[in-house]
Amino acid sequence: MIAIITRMLCGLIRSSQAAPFWGWPMPTERIAMRKVREILRLTFDGGLPSREVARRVGVGSTGVRVMLQRFRASALTWPLPDVLTDTAPERELYGVAATRSGQRERAEPDWSAVNRELKRKHVTLQVLWDEYIEDHPAGYSYSRYCFLYRTWEGRLPFMRSSWMAS
Repeated sequence: MIAIITRMLCGLIRSSQAAPFWGWPMPTERIAMRKVREILRLTFDGGLPSREVARRVGVGSTGVRVMLQRFRASALTWPLPDVLTDTAPERELYGVAATRSGQRERAEPDWSAVNRELKRKHVTLQVLWDEYIEDHPAGYSYSRYCFLYRTWEGRLPFMRSSWMAS
């Protein structure tokens, strides 16, 4: 593991190559269905090798090979029926996309109230977090609370003023 980190820091391998060793799931960028249909057409009808298909379609050769593996593992057949919309093959090839609920699992503090309280004398994030934890025992840790507040605070508009020495 240390050898992998050392090689990564020296630039000998990319972090994406080291990811399987750490067990990180690497996100896959989806190929547009228009390009998928073109990959399948050039491969099955044209009989072209994957590198030539990749060059013509404008995607990486690994992406073409992975797409062909997914296609062969799926229940789809070539040629795709004309009545088939893009959503059905996409669902078959990529699976259902994960959706985010948009809400956090823990009780979210009112950041504007936290910001207002911080302007008062002798009030710190530590004091406000202590009050938050009393109300919500399963709430955020102090470090996460501070990180979320700083992130929220970073989205606030601010006014720049330039000062010139006289």
